[in-house]
Amino acid sequence: MKLISSKIIRDFAPQMDLLNTIGGGVAQPQVRLDKREQGVILKVALPSASPDTFHVALHNQRLTVYGAYRHQPDDELSAPLFMRVMELPANLDVARIDAVQHGPELRVRIPYKRTNDEPRELDIRHED
Repeated sequence: MKLISSKIIRDFAPQMDLLNTIGGGVAQPQVRLDKREQGVILKVALPSASPDTFHVALHNQRLTVYGAYRHQPDDELSAPLFMRVMELPANLDVARIDAVQHGPELRVRIPYKRTNDEPRELDIRHED
């Protein structure tokens, strides 16, 4: 005998998450930074949260990744789930940054700047 239907649980669970967050609880995202040859990939996963809760903002060299919960997609009121702010080093090319939703995980890809730091020999001019 079922006392509570699964629909009620599905409808009630997000509200419990919201009440927990408003009451001082915090969602614990899993954040990982992978260094690759072409650049870095920031991977963010937030268990039990919908992928559309993620947001990414970039201002100068400061990257902010945050999650905001809305009971309905068109609700004006939202509750913050988490926030991570990172100062990006100067060797990353913020003009070519992109964010991709890969299943339940957000991936922010930041390539290294292209530099011409290869050694070269300079011609020496002679002035009289």
